[in-house]
Amino acid sequence: MSMVTGSRLSARALLALAGELDAGSAAYEALAERIRLLIVDGRIPAGTRLPSERELAVEAGRSRTTIVAAYQSLRDTGHLVSQRGSGSRATLPGRAGALDAPRREVDFARAVPPPVDGLQEIVAEVSGRMLQALDGPGFDLLGNEALRRAIADRYTQRSVPTSPDQIVVTMGGQHAISLVAHTILSRSDTVLIESPTYPHAYEAFRRAGARLATTPVTVDGWDVDHLVETILRVRPAAAYLMPDFHNPTGASMAPAGRARVAEAARAVGTVLIVDETTADLTIDRDWDDGPFARHARGASPVSGSGVVTIGSLSKSVWGGLRLGWIRADGAIVRRVVQARPAGDLGTPQLEQLLGERIVRALPELLPHRRRLLGEHRTVMSDALARHLPQWRVPRPAGGLSMWVQLDRPGSSALTSLCEARGLALVAGPKFSVDGSLERFLRLPFTSPVADLDAGVQLLAESWEQLSARATHSTVDERLPQVV
Repeated sequence: MSMVTGSRLSARALLALAGELDAGSAAYEALAERIRLLIVDGRIPAGTRLPSERELAVEAGRSRTTIVAAYQSLRDTGHLVSQRGSGSRATLPGRAGALDAPRREVDFARAVPPPVDGLQEIVAEVSGRMLQALDGPGFDLLGNEALRRAIADRYTQRSVPTSPDQIVVTMGGQHAISLVAHTILSRSDTVLIESPTYPHAYEAFRRAGARLATTPVTVDGWDVDHLVETILRVRPAAAYLMPDFHNPTGASMAPAGRARVAEAARAVGTVLIVDETTADLTIDRDWDDGPFARHARGASPVSGSGVVTIGSLSKSVWGGLRLGWIRADGAIVRRVVQARPAGDLGTPQLEQLLGERIVRALPELLPHRRRLLGEHRTVMSDALARHLPQWRVPRPAGGLSMWVQLDRPGSSALTSLCEARGLALVAGPKFSVDGSLERFLRLPFTSPVADLDAGVQLLAESWEQLSARATHSTVDERLPQVV
């Protein structure tokens, strides 16, 4: 579970969120860092009462001294408040809290590129036609017909025949994922997801009541045999995949693997929810398999039966343009439209008017985006090679980030330390459903070039500090003295 309900968290639930800890003299420190990040991420809401030190020690199989030290560390940084008789509750430190963190200067937490070159001219061009939006409906559950036709035409041009009736326009890719999850899933349905994966996707599936199963993916790609075998054995109601420039690993699934996965899903009735929000972000990949839906075979060539595709303009054009879409067969489109009013009443007309022009202009806009990403990838790679040569740094062929492997576990501790020094990061465990992946860190290369080098220098300094602590510290002053 990643969302905590109620006012008290059991020891078992807390350990499930925190994940497995490595053995060592600083186990208390690792536990404190994990809990601290869970509180900052919101996976442990402020005000939640944590288990007692004794209860947690028994469940974790650790000494009570370790748990006492971990809780004390959390109190020292303002993430835990303890009162006699009412236990210890999670809290968020204020700006003047114990960490006394400076204002963030570098953002490596969000993979958000700047507006693509050429967007300003399109906005200026369309602004003179904004009054046309007043002719559209005030509540638009399906989407502007001109925009849906533009999106459908783009799929058709990429060898996947699509009609406007197969498109639902949404307020971004995340909205599309959540809308699909709440439409096609019933409580306790199983959803197969990749590990690691996009965190807000698995959160959406859990909010819809789904149980999660996982299949591994690395910077080298998918274990397709495992993925296919899992689909056939588990028979999940749905499987969520990001086959192009996967977030966070940057991997792309080979065409033969896509065909095998589509065939396995079709055999057991699994709906494939394919996230293609990063599919246009190639830098130097020398092949293109087209939309995943081309591997679907339904009752008609345009049905796309069995595959629901998620698309968006946020990564390829601008994050502030909250426009996404769902491509699916007619039956799922009708269900989505029927279910949508429970969450929202449609996509704004002004944005859709702009979106139609942007979708038509993507062939001219995307080369600008790809050129910027290529330049920034090189800057980030070179900086990491200079400052952190001991880390394994992949060179993704596209996407927005690198899935870096550290030379030892410590992603959560590094994230907390960098937070206090003005560098925002997201630790590896955020991308897992079980608190693992402490040896990994996602590093977006979308920030300004000057920030990329400055951020990597901060990373290196913080990692050196943590490494020195791990090497030279066997006893910490927070540990209670044995008398």
